[in-house]
Amino acid sequence: MHSTLTEHARCLYGDEYRPTPECGLEHGEHYFVEELTFADADSILAMLRELCPHVVDGYLPVWIRNLAHRLVLLQRPDEPALLREAAESLWMHGPDWDYIAEDLKIRADALETG
Repeated sequence: MHSTLTEHARCLYGDEYRPTPECGLEHGEHYFVEELTFADADSILAMLRELCPHVVDGYLPVWIRNLAHRLVLLQRPDEPALLREAAESLWMHGPDWDYIAEDLKIRADALETG
């Protein structure tokens, strides 16, 4: 088993910034999605920030990025910075999700103005 979610993602999808380590484990995407589904917000954010530090980069599939942001927001729904980060990712990989990104921005603004 991989020691972190980031390590598992790196083995499965690769890493734009460093070589993918050799690994003898099975890398079925469904195993990774299961691990992602039950990961804590800090582990998910660490993966996103290490493998996709500039939103437009990295090898994580867009649907994995969207799922990761959604899972973080389910765990931390009242953090404006995370709402904006998720919105930025949706705008970057939209336009199908622009209306959701706009809603996230509005929620973030409302939380800050309180």
